[in-house]
Amino acid sequence: MRIHSKLLCGTALLSSALSCTDSDTDSRPNVIVILADDLGYGDLGCYGQPFIETPNLDRMAQEGMRFTQAYAGSPVSAPSRACLMTGQHSGHTEVRGNKEYWPGSPLVQYGVVQEYSVSGQHPYDPGRIILPEIFKEAGYATGMFGKWAGGFEGSVSTPDKRGIDEFYGYICQYMAHLYFPNFLNRFSRSLGDTVVVREVLEDNVQYPMSGKEYFNRTQYSADMIHRKAMEWLDGRSADEPFFGLFTYTLPHAELVQPKDSLLQKYESRFVDDKTWEGVDRYNESVHTHAQFAAMISRLDIYVGEILAKLKEKGLEENTLVIFTSDNGPHEEGGADPVFFGRDGKLRGLKRQCYEGGIRIPFIVRWPGHVPEGKENGHQLAFYDMMPTFCDMLGAGCPETDGISFYPTLMGGKGQKEHDFLYWEFHETDQIGVRMGDWKMVVINGVPHLYYLSEDIHEDTDVAALNPGIVKEMIGIIRDNHTESPLFPVTLPYRQAK
Repeated sequence: MRIHSKLLCGTALLSSALSCTDSDTDSRPNVIVILADDLGYGDLGCYGQPFIETPNLDRMAQEGMRFTQAYAGSPVSAPSRACLMTGQHSGHTEVRGNKEYWPGSPLVQYGVVQEYSVSGQHPYDPGRIILPEIFKEAGYATGMFGKWAGGFEGSVSTPDKRGIDEFYGYICQYMAHLYFPNFLNRFSRSLGDTVVVREVLEDNVQYPMSGKEYFNRTQYSADMIHRKAMEWLDGRSADEPFFGLFTYTLPHAELVQPKDSLLQKYESRFVDDKTWEGVDRYNESVHTHAQFAAMISRLDIYVGEILAKLKEKGLEENTLVIFTSDNGPHEEGGADPVFFGRDGKLRGLKRQCYEGGIRIPFIVRWPGHVPEGKENGHQLAFYDMMPTFCDMLGAGCPETDGISFYPTLMGGKGQKEHDFLYWEFHETDQIGVRMGDWKMVVINGVPHLYYLSEDIHEDTDVAALNPGIVKEMIGIIRDNHTESPLFPVTLPYRQAK
């Protein structure tokens, strides 16, 4: 753990808050983190996507730094976001999977429910400080817009309790599978809210949540969330630093959006398209390729509007903007990762610890500070963001599993490297470890070893040829896994066979 010499607090205890601030508050950088949902490594033009137009993100990469070996915290949403929020990897976090609570019911497997209008995720540990709390205690205005996924309504961990001034979006990520939902959640200190409340979408609830009539709904959540984010951003000024966490649900299923010119453009482009019949939480999707492509382009438009607003308000040069995704590409609701080549030539998808499930796009822009047009191969993971921001703020940092990559953003001098990166995911019983160019994927307790510099697609298992490496990486797993009765995984055998 690295503690910056310019401390905001004198302890690294998890319960500590950062209670002091710099005297020159006007010079402290603003931060916006834009988090896409299930956007794969190869889904953007600047990462090689040939079919989908992403001019704003491509320009953001040209004007900033594009990372080629950045990793999510987990191959699925809730635990990946937990790694970002807590600075812990998924062998240590409280939240390691998409577990849900339902009122009056015990904890059940994600998605197994009959009444899904009231639900929410397993909460973050209230004794563990999270990222918005660090910024809030450092004197920042804080806003979060999109998916929360850090605790069900009424739990010990909701935005009103975790350092967030303004929230608008989905408390429950299960509900976030619908883009025309019955309600969205709000918490607004400026409006006098004391707890998270629901805003019923009156134009939507006139129609059923499934079937043909569902598509008569008009209140599209992604656009509504973005408008709230832009309203909040429009209210920012140079007088108070701010931290924005924009956790958009695009391009996660369901594959649906307003039938506007953007969608029509892709419908005309993908003439030989598909229709997907609705199953479980998803409604039918017509023109699935066009829907998916337009959802990514819609997200790109959002990013362009954010960057334009910063420039308009004179905040561009003092705002660090990060764009990334919570995990690898999905194939839900009719999405077709094979058609789009979405894994960027990587093996694996969402829910897998292969590279395709966890390696994600990661772009950083901060004019005048982060070098322009740079491609960077530094290995980083979501749990590095907390120490990076603490480093940037000159703040004492809670103990984390991460390493600050702030030196890399400032040009690379003095950057420390990870000895290893770590992931685990109970639903598919997988564990992943990257140690330099060695990559281990453990499935149901069986370790598989790959050498990424020669085998980026993880095709050739060389475990039998490298028993010493296997033994070392098994040791890393056993040293970094803490037992969780809610999220059990099978540890590998102690010795290489």
